[in-house]
Amino acid sequence: MNTVRRPVPVLVVACLFLAVGIIGGFYHIHDLRQPDGMLAEFTEALAILAGAFMLRGSNWARLLALAWMTFHVVLSAFGALRELAIHSLILAGIAWLLFLPESRRYFGKVRDAPQ
Repeated sequence: MNTVRRPVPVLVVACLFLAVGIIGGFYHIHDLRQPDGMLAEFTEALAILAGAFMLRGSNWARLLALAWMTFHVVLSAFGALRELAIHSLILAGIAWLLFLPESRRYFGKVRDAPQ
């Protein structure tokens, strides 16, 4: 079996997305009565999905995580400049961690068929 150890940067980003998704989901649960409440919960569910599948080594989850964070940067563009700067730095950090050579190897691994 081809086993590739999960790199620490991937573990950190995946756990960050899981935590943000879970905490944000509980924080926004009361917003379900609002029109945007379902959208907020949907985005939190996407964060959980990205985190969980990054732990499994799914490359699409890495791309989903980057898209999720990019979405937040775009939303921040309509707010305060400080918020845009912080979200942009977080996006850059996440992208850097997820595209380190060890992370690329982890997401690019070939899984053997179960026997």
